[in-house]
Amino acid sequence: MITLEMMPPMMFGGLVLAMLIGFPVAFTLAAVGLSFGFLAIHLGFFDLNFLQAIPGRVFGSVLSNELLLAIPFFTFMGAVLERCGLAEDMLDSMGQLFGPVRGGLGYSVIIVGFILGAITGTVAAQVIAMALISMPVMIRYGYNMRYITGVLAASGTITQLVPPSLVLIVLADQLGKSVGDMYLGAWGPSVFQILLFAGYTFLLGIFKPSHVPAVPKEARTLTGWALWKKCLMGIIPSAVLIFVVLGTMMMGLATPTEAGAMGAVGAIVLAAIHHKDFSSAGNKVLVIGIVAAGVGTIVGIYMTEGALFRAAFAVTYLAVVWICLEAVRIGDLRDLIKQGYETTMRITTMVTFILIGSTCFSVVFLGVSGGVWLEHLLTSLPGGVWGFLLFINIFIFFLAFFLDFFEIAFIILPMIAPIAQKILAPAVGEGPALIWFGVMLCVNMQTSFLHPPFGFALFYLRGVAPKEVKSSDIYWGAMPWIGLQAIMVILVIAFPSTVTALLDKPVDVDLNKVKIEVPQIDLPPLDFGPPKQ
Repeated sequence: MITLEMMPPMMFGGLVLAMLIGFPVAFTLAAVGLSFGFLAIHLGFFDLNFLQAIPGRVFGSVLSNELLLAIPFFTFMGAVLERCGLAEDMLDSMGQLFGPVRGGLGYSVIIVGFILGAITGTVAAQVIAMALISMPVMIRYGYNMRYITGVLAASGTITQLVPPSLVLIVLADQLGKSVGDMYLGAWGPSVFQILLFAGYTFLLGIFKPSHVPAVPKEARTLTGWALWKKCLMGIIPSAVLIFVVLGTMMMGLATPTEAGAMGAVGAIVLAAIHHKDFSSAGNKVLVIGIVAAGVGTIVGIYMTEGALFRAAFAVTYLAVVWICLEAVRIGDLRDLIKQGYETTMRITTMVTFILIGSTCFSVVFLGVSGGVWLEHLLTSLPGGVWGFLLFINIFIFFLAFFLDFFEIAFIILPMIAPIAQKILAPAVGEGPALIWFGVMLCVNMQTSFLHPPFGFALFYLRGVAPKEVKSSDIYWGAMPWIGLQAIMVILVIAFPSTVTALLDKPVDVDLNKVKIEVPQIDLPPLDFGPPKQ
């Protein structure tokens, strides 16, 4: 006889079994949820009316959730920038800048991976693009094959953590926190992660210099101002786009969806700038528009009516219209935008169906007291907060072998977020507890993307690597970088300030000590006599 207490673990077991068969996750979630829902109705755990909550939840979480509208905009931005030649220009210029240094090509891959992570947002696109561009060059100049595969895979996975990552948007939505706070919390770990990667490369240059040799002088074609100019032309437009997208959102000037829309427009602008046939007139109008927008933003913040602010952005939009007309005139740049639309449609549809399927599963899971069962399981772990963190990190680490971050976010987070808030709030505070928890899970998922033999980043790298690159080189090459990312997970857990330092600190006020003093005001004496003539 099946009891109510048996239903939650049976649902988890059924879900794992169905996914191991290889059925698409979105439909697996819906099928398992509805199947156990009808079984629960048959056993009398709830009636058919309970399932009416599913359409309402789907409407509330998908159709009326304005935050999720940011996903297609950021996806389009990343799809366009990944194909426009920006990565090639930046890797070439950075490689020549750091070329004279041991490990210089490794430094360039790490830095460009960090910058591209902030503007593309997808692991697959970044690993593939950087491998196709950098791997032949690093092989040509004698870099150790395992270092090559490791640094390319690791610098691609940093995409998940660097704002404005899609992972952070989804985490913020599922944890019920602001995207701006999630971005602020992620900056510290992402910068520390890059420093760990660069530090490892530096140590290799000292102890194993043959693994990371300098680029020969005759291979460096650019020097002096020409080299610096090319580097700046690759970095400055990207930095402006990141500032517009993140700055307007964090200053409260735009919602995540509005910031994503500006990022999508900015992607078209950067694609046009990097196109060889883009006219000089278009560049001039673009520069005027960017300068006007920057001045208008600064002035508009301090003006009540913001007239200059609106005027400056009017000029900016005129520049964007010019650029779009130029993009239409140039045939292959229109094709680029079309590919961006196709990628956006595919990813957005996948996210929507996963969200619908996870809603079916979670409603039924909660209906059979799954939330109570899960809370009892997690709160009864030995070790208190440390036991909870250890269990959750190991659990997410292994889940990320088989599931994408969208699936983990939509299936697991809604169930464990209330429990995490209750357990972690005494340790780091009521406000930043879930921000810290979300960023910690984000760093953890990076590690699982690299772990052989299931790491997704390794699959992407294997798919584009030349035939002379062995699978063993890819797997063994990832191991040191997994260790570096595991160190980052430990640092985030041991030092919550790596996440919470940039967040607004709550004002600690003891209400028992608050005193309100009203100044004594001398009033004229009241005269109740007859009015004077």
